[in-house]
Amino acid sequence: MSSTTIAPAEEARRARWRIPRASAPWLWGTVGAAVGFTGSWIPSYWGDEAASVMSAERSWSSLAGMLGSVDAVHGLYYVMLHLWVGAFGSAEAATRLLSALAAGVMVAGIVVLVRGSASDRFATMAGIAAVVLPRTTSMASEARSYALGAAAAVWLTVLLLRLLRRRAGIGGWIGYAFGAAACMYLFLYLGLLLVVHGLYVAVMHRERFASWLRSTAASVVLATPIVVLGYQQRAQIAFLARRDYTTVRNVLVSQWFGHPVVALFAWYLVIAASAALVVALVRGSAKDRPDQHLTVLALLWLVVPTALLLAGNLISPTYNVRYLSFCTPAAAILIARGAEAVGSLLAAHRRRIVPLGLVIALVVVCVPVYLGQRTPWAKDGGSDWRDVAEYIATNAHHGDAVIFDQTTKPSRDPRILVSLYPHAFSDLQDLALRTSYAERTHLWDAVVPNMVAVADAPGETSIWAVELSSPFGRPADITALLQDDFRVDASHRINRTTVYHLTKE
Repeated sequence: MSSTTIAPAEEARRARWRIPRASAPWLWGTVGAAVGFTGSWIPSYWGDEAASVMSAERSWSSLAGMLGSVDAVHGLYYVMLHLWVGAFGSAEAATRLLSALAAGVMVAGIVVLVRGSASDRFATMAGIAAVVLPRTTSMASEARSYALGAAAAVWLTVLLLRLLRRRAGIGGWIGYAFGAAACMYLFLYLGLLLVVHGLYVAVMHRERFASWLRSTAASVVLATPIVVLGYQQRAQIAFLARRDYTTVRNVLVSQWFGHPVVALFAWYLVIAASAALVVALVRGSAKDRPDQHLTVLALLWLVVPTALLLAGNLISPTYNVRYLSFCTPAAAILIARGAEAVGSLLAAHRRRIVPLGLVIALVVVCVPVYLGQRTPWAKDGGSDWRDVAEYIATNAHHGDAVIFDQTTKPSRDPRILVSLYPHAFSDLQDLALRTSYAERTHLWDAVVPNMVAVADAPGETSIWAVELSSPFGRPADITALLQDDFRVDASHRINRTTVYHLTKE
């Protein structure tokens, strides 16, 4: 008697705390955005983000001219960021908020995607994994298009699965074509997702392959302009040939997991998910189980784009770990599926507790990586530009001159400080500047050699030199200035940058 009296009360108590099913994806999406945004303003900008911010701050005509020459593959993102910066400003917190929100949309999409094929618990675990994966928390705190690309990839996949389940007519497939084309305009490498989708449809929904193929052909036609521009501007990623990016560590650790401990834990669960799929295939049950369909999709999504980029890299430089950020959802799904697979091997009373425990363990091992991403010099191996700008703003005087190290690659050129933190340099004379980037069809300023600039300004007696620190002795600029009767009054090393103040009687 008591049990029949208590049960409804217990059910009512639980119902008060239950998250409405329709709200769950966006609740986890909000968590993902909040986690991604928290502390994102702490690290200084770095070179790739500088390209985003400087491009976004151009006039519309200047941006159009630049995209005709370089970075067309990021054009849609730059347009979006231009509007965003116009509304919210260009500080780190403002520009990175857009990426954090996109990461939240990605997490919400993962929950929706999984819930369409598996249990709500599985979807929740995938959402939690997606929130904390180091690739998610990295792209959520960076003013680049990768978080938006990952979100677009998830929702395009949600659309595909709904079209397959509902046997949609031509209208739905037209929507898929436009969505796929939009993805490629956002980030050209998202075209690799179409290969994943095609393989999945061919394996699991062969009767719908013709519909998918027609829609995909239409999307490629729609995306032809960006494909052509991307090919014409391919020289801008030629630098990849000079970087040793195709390493085992990059592929297995840096690509999604950020640290060997996280990678070992995550790959263990991915392998467990793969093993469970193999067992289901051997038993002949995979075809009838939607959750195993999802595992097939996630494995294709995780493996195929990476394999294609690595293979393409043998012909022409194509591989960078960040280019595969849009595969992060697949890693989260497989981690959750692996946790469930491990739980299924245990006694019935542990099958609900252990998978959640494994996902919580993932959260724990990701925390140190997350905290490390949110230190002042976390970007690009130690970018310290904001601290340099603050030091200059505090110590320089109106009318002083400034020069910048010209021996490094453009994306590490400290003169980018002038564009990112203009308040610190508004009262200084930029001696080497010839043409501002905003007046060019290239990403960066045009300059003259520093010593030519100094020679052309013989009246300058107070110069600030912003130089990359080197273990090989005094920078060439400083040596040349000393030979020109300047003396070093002060030098201040910040992290990888040293600021010198030189004067001449």
